[in-house]
Amino acid sequence: MEYLIVIIAAMLAGVGTGLVGLSAATAMVPLLIVLCPTFQGEHGAFMATAIALASDILGSAVTSAVYAKNKKIDLKHGWLLCVCIISMCTVGSIVAYFTHQQVLGGFSLFLCVAIGIRFLVKPGSKDKATNEGVSRLTVKEIAVSLFFGLTIGFGTGFFGSGGGMMMLIVFTAMLGYERRTAVGTSTFIMTFTALIASVSHILIEPTILFECWDYLIISIITATVFSMVSARFANKVNVKIVGYVTGALLFGLGIVLVFLNYREYINMTYFAEFWKLLGIYFAYIILLATILIIVHFTTKIPRYIFRKLLHIVAFTSILPLVLCTDYWWIAVLVQLIFLAVVIVALSIAEKFEFYKSLFVEKEEHEVITSFIILFGLITVLLVVFWGVFGSQYKYVAVAAIMAWGPGDAAAAIVGRNFGEHKLSGKWIEGVKSVEGCVAMAVTSFGFTLLTLVTMSGLAIIPVLVLSGLIAPVAAFVELYTKKGLDTVTVPIATALLMGVAMIFI
Repeated sequence: MEYLIVIIAAMLAGVGTGLVGLSAATAMVPLLIVLCPTFQGEHGAFMATAIALASDILGSAVTSAVYAKNKKIDLKHGWLLCVCIISMCTVGSIVAYFTHQQVLGGFSLFLCVAIGIRFLVKPGSKDKATNEGVSRLTVKEIAVSLFFGLTIGFGTGFFGSGGGMMMLIVFTAMLGYERRTAVGTSTFIMTFTALIASVSHILIEPTILFECWDYLIISIITATVFSMVSARFANKVNVKIVGYVTGALLFGLGIVLVFLNYREYINMTYFAEFWKLLGIYFAYIILLATILIIVHFTTKIPRYIFRKLLHIVAFTSILPLVLCTDYWWIAVLVQLIFLAVVIVALSIAEKFEFYKSLFVEKEEHEVITSFIILFGLITVLLVVFWGVFGSQYKYVAVAAIMAWGPGDAAAAIVGRNFGEHKLSGKWIEGVKSVEGCVAMAVTSFGFTLLTLVTMSGLAIIPVLVLSGLIAPVAAFVELYTKKGLDTVTVPIATALLMGVAMIFI
């Protein structure tokens, strides 16, 4: 039975690699750790990742060969990203070995769901390259390559998955590659990262060769064959069709495997707790969103204020998640289910006129993307500071969101109406003002203070000091963040600051 599961997992891995440049581990690791007893023991997830990485070597090689034949590999702007990724693979492998296997396996499961959602929301990318005729790396491309190269490289060695999708995003959205060239270049790089990371895994845990050599051979052969066939198909078929099919398969597979992996936690007590939180959460969002929509259509409220009010509803949704249950995984599950419902609902609503009257989008799926970013970030914060570190630190997740959300709204409103002293510079995007920055800092201080006082259990002096440190950091990061990514940068910066502070408090 295990042989059949390994074959199916390798088939899915090969198809994912050939079609959209996904790492083999995206599908293989979740299937192996959930359905195969061999990979459920000590270091089971680590061993499954090693086999998936080994399967990626030839699979990525033959895939990149097909794309090279069609002249769809370009390293002129990707060589620095390639070097950074390769250099960090071994580091990620070493850290993964010393990570609790339940945490490592859990990340793989939820990453499968997240990647599926990504392709359902944005199945394709622009086919027009923006860097044609340019031979030298720009300062922006160097910065992007260094940052994402190091982080993707570490993630590839640690998770074994996610690297292919992240490279695809970086190549298309930030380095100007058209989709097929991005897939070809990313699979070319994956050939070397998979080789280095798999060798690192095997050297760290040599029993992989002695106990799982048969699974290793089966996976490599199967994934390679299906990668080659899928790559030829991908170069002839519509991009969006490929994206939708990939997204649906990964999302469905991830949801089923999450359910199977955590099935022992399902009893009547947990079941009732889940439905209670799901009802409270949906009621909270729907009630406030309905009120705002009524206000929008019955008053002359400015669009930018309406948008910020929607942001408030969205970021305060973390409160019922942490206040209405004692189980972090139930909170995360409710959040993911709600996100899936929102994506489907908004995707349908986009086709109607009333949606366009509510939101002015600068690019396609902008509102859906912003929801994915915010709710995805909240999920990560809950997993790390509640699931990994324990319930006594869940206040960090809440404080990080509160340091950003209210302050961002205050900065926009105050800056637009009272911002007389403008700020400008190479790293500042749009119209910013001193008044807006001060409003951001003051509001962040107040809401961070309130969160820490009510949830952290810390003494008043540490709370005041920590709030005083967080406020200017939040304002500074927001000021120098471009393309609306302060949704991510501010909470992450403040969460890291609190994480460091936890060591000394």
